[in-house]
Amino acid sequence: MPPDTRSRIVFAAMELFWEKGYSSTSVADLLKRADVNAGSLYHFFPGKQDVLIAVLEAYRDGIGAMLLEPAWRGIDDPIEKVFALLARYRTHIVDTECTYGCPIGSVALELHEPDPVVRELLAANFRGWIDAIHDCLVQAGPRLPLGLDRAALAEFVLTTMEGGVMQARTFRDVGSFDRSVAQLRAYFERLERDTETESRPKRPRAKVARKTKARGRR
Repeated sequence: MPPDTRSRIVFAAMELFWEKGYSSTSVADLLKRADVNAGSLYHFFPGKQDVLIAVLEAYRDGIGAMLLEPAWRGIDDPIEKVFALLARYRTHIVDTECTYGCPIGSVALELHEPDPVVRELLAANFRGWIDAIHDCLVQAGPRLPLGLDRAALAEFVLTTMEGGVMQARTFRDVGSFDRSVAQLRAYFERLERDTETESRPKRPRAKVARKTKARGRR
């Protein structure tokens, strides 16, 4: 648990919002988990939504240290980085016996019509994730087709992750996640194969001599 009071509250909220959901987490839950009194909480946060905003800001600002760096440690290949990040989510799914839900995705689904500041922070978190994947796809360079919409593919990777996590949690089966990632892997492999084929020098077509039939009698 972080030493300073504000950080303890934010860290406790991260855990509780993930475990119970935002709506089901009470102020009393926050006070107990953070081991602080009400005066300390309200000194930093006028209300529970202010705590949520701080949590979303922490996720946004900490994407590198909390998510990307641990997933990518020791991996240099940009495409393998994409799948290493997905593998990290798989680890969370398995470790929690398929009860894991992406913290940002869970809040986005739970809040039907969030206030603008919350919605903007949710979008910023998704954008940070997409941008990280997009950077990997750009680094892949000529291994992927020149005309490929890499930004759209990065969004598709996020959709695959979120959908796979949600189905694994619903069915209590990591196989749902694995099958989604396997289809994504197959798509990447096909893109690389197509690029290889396109980059091969084309052989010139052999000229076929036309045979003319002699007219007339010998």
